[in-house]
Amino acid sequence: MCEERECLTFVRDCVLMSPTHGECAEVLPVNKGELVESIASGANLSKTDAESALNAFISSVQSAVADGDKVTLPGFGTFAPSARKARTGMNPQTREPIQIAASKTVKFTVGSDFKKRVNGS
Repeated sequence: MCEERECLTFVRDCVLMSPTHGECAEVLPVNKGELVESIASGANLSKTDAESALNAFISSVQSAVADGDKVTLPGFGTFAPSARKARTGMNPQTREPIQIAASKTVKFTVGSDFKKRVNGS
C-alpha cells in the first residue's frame, strides 16, 4: 500500500521515509484536515472528536508554554519558552543600526525516539 520514496512526509495514506534529507518533488505538506483524519482513523474516533482532541492538545501546549512552563512528550519532543535578549541589528536598506527589542519565542527539541525514526534507525 505504501511504497518507499526519497523524502519524509505524511501523505494521506502513509508515512514516506528515507534516511537521506534530499529534496523530493513529490513532497506534500500535511494540513490540519489530513492530520485530523489520521488521528480519527488511528484512534477510532469521529473526525469531530479527533479535531476537538487536536485543538485541546494545541491549546494546552500553547497555554503551558505561554505561562513559562516546559511541555515534554517522551519520545516526541519538548516545547519550551525561550527569551531573546535585546540587540542591535541593521536596517538592510539603509545599513543603519537599529535596536531590536527583547522578545519571547518557543523552541522545540526533538525527542530521541522521533529522531531515530526520522533517521531510519
